[in-house]
Amino acid sequence: MAKAFRVGVTSDILDSRGEPAFGREPLQALDQLKWEWLPRGLREITAEHAAAYDALYVNSPRVPASAVAGPDLRLKLISRHGVGYDSVDVAAMTQAGVLVANTPNAVPRPVATIALTFVLALAHRLLAKDRITREGRWPERLEHMGTGLTGRTLGVIGAGRIGKELLRLSRPFDLKLLAADPYAETLELNYIGARHVGLDELMRESDFVVVCCLLNEETRRLVGARELALMKPGAFFINVARGPIVDEKALYEALAARRIAGAGLDVFEEEPTPADNPILKLDNVIVSPHALCWTDELFGNIARTAIGAVLAVHAGRRPEFVVNPAALSHARAKAWLK
Repeated sequence: MAKAFRVGVTSDILDSRGEPAFGREPLQALDQLKWEWLPRGLREITAEHAAAYDALYVNSPRVPASAVAGPDLRLKLISRHGVGYDSVDVAAMTQAGVLVANTPNAVPRPVATIALTFVLALAHRLLAKDRITREGRWPERLEHMGTGLTGRTLGVIGAGRIGKELLRLSRPFDLKLLAADPYAETLELNYIGARHVGLDELMRESDFVVVCCLLNEETRRLVGARELALMKPGAFFINVARGPIVDEKALYEALAARRIAGAGLDVFEEEPTPADNPILKLDNVIVSPHALCWTDELFGNIARTAIGAVLAVHAGRRPEFVVNPAALSHARAKAWLK
């Protein structure tokens, strides 16, 4: 008798009440299968998990090569809750015939929206004005003059789904739009209204620099001291992608010395970032815990797509968003694909 298709779901998508952060409705689709929550506090998927489950719905735990190195590998799919997959050893999954799927369709609008939120908050000195209001320091209002957006330049590093969505959302503000991405289509960017430029030109010309690219070996430490030194003194730096794309120490030094005007950071080199991270003590930085885009809309759409990948594999079909299509040619994948 064939084994029942088993699914494990990491518990870090449960809130303090023990409820799924996206509600129970998306999970109802899994009820036709045998599924269960993995233990709370799990930091890493192990070979034991890969031997026990056919599919894993994973949020933050890492998925190293050791997870698929066991002799009794059962796992067919890692379905990532989100668009990034730097926490998964994709090469090892491919070599083992394990598919990795993500949810890029759910993320562009929410992440583009938080990038724009940072732009507006920094431009209008929102947190500084909140602070002086609470402290009764109204006479200092003139010392916190904002930056008007009309005619200013927004530069987007990474013109994938999120970057292009941000460029589209920014058009009503009459910003000049730049995009740096060696893999983007110039014609498509021109159609959106953005100019395709190199990274150095973007850093020099932009009043707002927004990092939107994936983290990989090409983009790790893509923005360092040299690139930050190209920025205008009145420019703002925003990162809504991944912390290690930026040299955080160099960014701190540029901000502390007021060589750039400020920053909005949803991500850090180390997460959770330590409470003594000096960047947290700067008054020209707005921070959030890699969660500013988390809304009921985002999580619900992510969950439906991630669970859809699980159901597709259960039915012997290729999921819609496969990160490592080469794994489909592996003998293990061919055995269950219809």
